[in-house]
Amino acid sequence: MPPSPRSRSAVSGRVTAAMVAERAGTSIATVSLVVNGKDRGRVSVPIATRVRDAVDELGYVVDHAASSLARGSGDLVVLIAPDLSNPFFAEVIRGVRDTVGDRFQLVLSVTERGEQPVDADVRRFERLRPAGILVDAPAAGESMSAGVPVVLLDAPGGPGAVNYDLSSGVDALVAHLAAAGHHRVGYLDGTSRATTFAVRRSLFDEVCAAAGITVSSVVAQADLTIDAAATAAGAVVDTWLAEGVTAVVGAADTLAYGVLRVAAERGVAVPGTLAVAGFDDLPSSSVTAPALTSVALPGAELGRAAALRLLAMLDGTEAPDPALPTRLVPRASTGA
Repeated sequence: MPPSPRSRSAVSGRVTAAMVAERAGTSIATVSLVVNGKDRGRVSVPIATRVRDAVDELGYVVDHAASSLARGSGDLVVLIAPDLSNPFFAEVIRGVRDTVGDRFQLVLSVTERGEQPVDADVRRFERLRPAGILVDAPAAGESMSAGVPVVLLDAPGGPGAVNYDLSSGVDALVAHLAAAGHHRVGYLDGTSRATTFAVRRSLFDEVCAAAGITVSSVVAQADLTIDAAATAAGAVVDTWLAEGVTAVVGAADTLAYGVLRVAAERGVAVPGTLAVAGFDDLPSSSVTAPALTSVALPGAELGRAAALRLLAMLDGTEAPDPALPTRLVPRASTGA
């Protein structure tokens, strides 16, 4: 018979798996299976229930770092992203979690607000000996190498990165603006060091030039928050309008939201006087006033593709190499 339960407060010091096993009347190996969610089909329901009860009574917490060191590798997958509050990254997280959830536990890390992940962030988590690390929109010029598999997301030019094929989406956006009669446009860029933003801008400029559309030389940049975008747009919108700009594209939907806010505050009709578009196609873009035209960058598919590549690396199989397609979602902000 297992020892009679004691209250959690009666246990002092660090609780170990051996103490849980003693309380539940089973082995340490059985405790490990249960607390790591690997008991199905291996441990009977009554014994698994006793183990969970003992965990609750003793306040046992699994030390993943220690376990990883003992095994030489962990059951954790770390996702490092620059802003977990952004709805785009929430979609990426969903795609990763749904793909690795049966085999690994997902740990999320957010860098300082507005800062792109750098080498130091990867090294910090490498010490935990995770199974692998996913890095979303890393800063340009960083190696992101580690002693465990690393997969980069939305990092054009990065080794082993999972990226979008932006060409189709940008081509469609520019064609849409040209068909609506726009000949001069403004661009609200992000201050991010991520290569993806530089690629979006250069590709947009290139396609606009081919279509006979002039991109204003007036520089406007902001971090990826609506308040910052509104401040940046507010400083240049009068200049844009004075030089004949009739459409503004934000490098991300949150930047375009800032333009919409400024237009509403100043009585600038959208899309009558100024059309507005963005990149990402966040869920909220369909309910802005007016609804925002956007180049769809599917976050969940990005997360899923990166997770599949990581699993292939861990299993020693051929890693998929997709260039995720993008498309234009035209809405009322451009008169669609």
